Amino acid sequence: MATKLTVLSNGSLRVEGDIELVDAQGNTYGLGGRERISICRCGLSSNKPFCDGSHKGHFEHDAVAFDLPAPKV
Repeated sequence: MATKLTVLSNGSLRVEGDIELVDAQGNTYGLGGRERISICRCGLSSNKPFCDGSHKGHFEHDAVAFDLPAPKV
């Protein structure tokens, strides 16, 4: 399965599929065999970069897809 990222309204980024998550130094996070994780997007999680549900009632964003303009050359 290809990796799929879903932006959840009022919530996290859900990542599904073949996942390799690395930190800024290139070290791999141990995901315990998971094929689906949620990444914090609100900054409130005590388990960053993973979502722990702390956003509930404190983060609002209506996730609606849109097209980005072409990159500047």
